[in-house]
Formats: sequence, C-alpha cells, structure tokens
Amino acid sequence: MEYRDYYAALEVGRDATQDEIKRAYRKLARKYHPDLNKDKGAEERFKEIGEANDVLSDPEKRAAYDQLGSGYRPGQEFQPPPDWDAGFEYSGAGDEAAFSEFFENLFGGARQAQRAQRSQFHTRGQDHHARIMIDLEDAFAGAERAIQLKMPKVTADGRVVSESRTLNVSIPKGVHSGQHIRLKGQGSPGFGEGKAGDLYLEIDFSPHPLYHVEGKDVYLNLPVAPWEAALGGKVKAPTPQGTVDLTIPANSAQGRKLRLKHRGIPGKPPGDFYAVLQISLPPAKDEKSKKLYQAMADELSFNPRTALGV
Repeated sequence: MEYRDYYAALEVGRDATQDEIKRAYRKLARKYHPDLNKDKGAEERFKEIGEANDVLSDPEKRAAYDQLGSGYRPGQEFQPPPDWDAGFEYSGAGDEAAFSEFFENLFGGARQAQRAQRSQFHTRGQDHHARIMIDLEDAFAGAERAIQLKMPKVTADGRVVSESRTLNVSIPKGVHSGQHIRLKGQGSPGFGEGKAGDLYLEIDFSPHPLYHVEGKDVYLNLPVAPWEAALGGKVKAPTPQGTVDLTIPANSAQGRKLRLKHRGIPGKPPGDFYAVLQISLPPAKDEKSKKLYQAMADELSFNPRTALGV
C-alpha cells in the first residue's frame, strides 16, 4: 500500500497546533468541495483532506500516526512496523467506506477492537413516550384496547418514514388525563445484555358528545325548562354510570352547578360529577305560545337588565 502524508495533505507542518489543523482543513475543504470546485481531481483531493483531518484532529490518532516517524515519502510502498501502535487508544469513529487502504491498515484493527468492546458493553435501552386517546367510559370500567403507534425510522438511504406497530393495552379503571401507563420492555432494545427500555403512554380523553373532564371531575351541560329552573323539581340526567334523578332547587339561575359527590372518575378519592344548568326556552312558534309569553311579560314585569342600570 502507499504511504499517505496527512500533514502534507493539509499543508501544515508536523508541529502544527490543533487550531491550525482545524483552520487548514476548513480552508481546503471549501476550496475542493465537489459542489464548489468542478475541476478534475477536486473530489479525490476533498476525500484526502477529510481523511487527513479525521486523523490529525483526533489527538489519540495523531499521536499514533506520529509514531510512524517522518522518514516516509507520500506514495511510497509502505508497511507499518509491527509495534507502531504501542500505547495507542482508539476513540474515534470514521466513515471507513470513504477512507483509504492506508487508513484501514492503521486504524481498521483498532476500530474492530472498539466494535468488539461495544458488543460487550451492557446498558439499558431508552424509554419511549407516546400519547393515546381513550373513551371516557374506559376510565369508569377499565378496558382492553388495541392501540397503534407510529414511530419515525431512518432508512438505509437516509429517508425518514413512519413505522407502525400495534399493542394490546390494559386501561385500568380510574385512569385520568395526564396519567401514564407503563409498558415494560416496549422501549428501545438494550445494548449487550442490557434490558430494553419501557414505553410510557400518556392518557388523554377523546372528545365526548355529552361530557367534558377537568382532572377527575366530569361536567354535563344539562338543559332545563324555565319553569323547572324557577319552580324546582326532579329531572332525569345522564351520567357515565347511568341515568340519575336530579333535584333542581327553586329559583336556579343559568350556569348553576349541581354536584353529585363521588360520581366522577373512580379513584382514591374519586372525582365528582357536576350538572351545569342551561335554561332552554321553548320557541314561540304558534299563537298559543306567543300569548303565553305575552302574558308573562304583562304579569311579571321582569327586566333582566336591571343590574346593568338600564
């Protein structure tokens, strides 16, 4: 194989500082970059500069390279001395496919040793996180659900694609928004004999046609007729656990909250259920209903804007 003079490639002396090597590499890389320099041989020169920088910018590699001495000429037939790398500790990782036979003969064995060392290194895999949507009813009764997760993956050609996987998940009774379910061993694989990481699923509720949730409390906007709000009485109201008879106090106003203790999401303690009164007016769609509204206006003399001073 041919000897490569990395100092000559970067046009620096053997006593150059690391900063000088860095500046030289940047200058030459700009000059010979294939996108900027279309001259014949520019691409090969660019690769040579990159290989030289990989060695000389790394203190351990540079020290090992310097042990070869300076008595060689670029391009001459070369075989490294058997003890050339005594005391050499490999810590870098280059793109070996882009480097020369010279580089591989010097540093390839060290790279293989590093890979073998890595294969014996044991560490736990990374944890993954995902947010999933469940139905409110699942929090009241618990459920078994199949969920599909998508994870970004980089392909061999550098493109990012979504990879799907389906998991069967047990939704525990009493789970609430923001809580995490841990799936042991469903994260990234470990290295060596290290265990896989875990998958943490953050719970959120799908929009519900009747209810909305705040913490462990459940809210229902409950329509009531004007006379039900004014006179009071019992009305039926739906809850996630079934229909209940709800007592409306007399003279209830729009937006009044009626609390059903411990009827919210189960737990220790459980949440509460709130019925928020929404007064619904019957339409004046015929002569009879219009006369009734007119009679109320005449008899009650009610001004809803008194508090506004008008």
